[in-house]
Amino acid sequence: MRFHTARMFAATERLYHQDSLLLEFEATVLGHGNFAGRHSVVLDRTAFYPEAGGQMADRGVLAALPIEDVQVDESGVVHHLVPGELPGEGTRVRGSIDARRRRLFMALHTGQHILSRAALELSGADTLSCRLGETDCTIDVKVEQIPESRWQEIEGLANSVIDDDLRVEAFFPDEARLEGLALRRMPKVDRNVRVVKIGDFDVAPCGGTHCTHSSQVGLIRIHSVERYKGGLRVHFAAGQRARGELAQHDGLLRSLARDLGCKPLEVSAAVGKLRRELGDVRGELSALAAERAERVADDAVARARERSDPHVLLELDKASPETLRAVATAITRQGLTALLAAPGTDGCAVVVSRPQGSGFDCGAFLRRITEQAGGRGGGRAERAEGRLPPGTPWLELARASLAEH
Repeated sequence: MRFHTARMFAATERLYHQDSLLLEFEATVLGHGNFAGRHSVVLDRTAFYPEAGGQMADRGVLAALPIEDVQVDESGVVHHLVPGELPGEGTRVRGSIDARRRRLFMALHTGQHILSRAALELSGADTLSCRLGETDCTIDVKVEQIPESRWQEIEGLANSVIDDDLRVEAFFPDEARLEGLALRRMPKVDRNVRVVKIGDFDVAPCGGTHCTHSSQVGLIRIHSVERYKGGLRVHFAAGQRARGELAQHDGLLRSLARDLGCKPLEVSAAVGKLRRELGDVRGELSALAAERAERVADDAVARARERSDPHVLLELDKASPETLRAVATAITRQGLTALLAAPGTDGCAVVVSRPQGSGFDCGAFLRRITEQAGGRGGGRAERAEGRLPPGTPWLELARASLAEH
């Protein structure tokens, strides 16, 4: 996102760096900035987290105005985007952060650190980037393939760290201490590096908001893993989002169990049984359809031979394309050309097929029909298929085309 600052401001003091649980604060308005073409409120200090590092911005209220977005520019100035008339320079204002959203992203971000370390520990998978979105969270790792069983182990390790209730610290180490830390990744800045440490499990540079103990993450769930730009993209959830998703899944599972007349853990077996039964029914229906197609073809061929007609011209009301194809195959097997259509409310399906050794051009025949009636279709001399508009007089058009050629 591009930004422009109308005047120069000092970098904003960020209160969440010291206390991620700070949800109420007071500050002084330094003036009005400009971010991405919108006027913004610039404060001397703020507890609102601006969108950065893959984490979404806080929401809440500032000077009785709803926060629509919070962004930060290259100078470290935090821009509070609010609607309506902005509070004037020098005004003392009060800010209130949306607690539910803040705590959600604290859990998501802390969960991401834990998951990234677990993936590195068990699979040597470095996290290249992360995105903690409004509805989905991802980490991209620099590994081409990791077995599903290993992802289960990674998820298990991550949740064991949550169970261990490790202390989460956020601090700005001096240069000497920073050099002694075993960072999971290199800092993106050269000075004022903020470090987040999760017990002895993970140490990483980060400017985001985090829990104070790993147990506050509650739960980490890996949803799916897909190939992405030569590596893997991992979709996951944590905290209240993960709990909400599990509650939805549980409700759906219980609903399915009631419909199937079984216990929730028996749903898989019940669905497997239904699939087998459905397969059997489909096999029976296929056999019956083939039988019916043969009967229809035999009857139509007999009538055509009585007339010494080498063509079977037929309408099968509301028949499926599959039925048309089966009847056409049965007709051509007996040495006649099939000119079949199935009128329906959404159009008229057409199948034209010739027997081996015939000189009839199915593709040309269908093209003549579509030129007269509209619709679409195509094919080769041996076989052609298409669909004509609803109400097309197939028998009339086909007879006329046969008579002309």
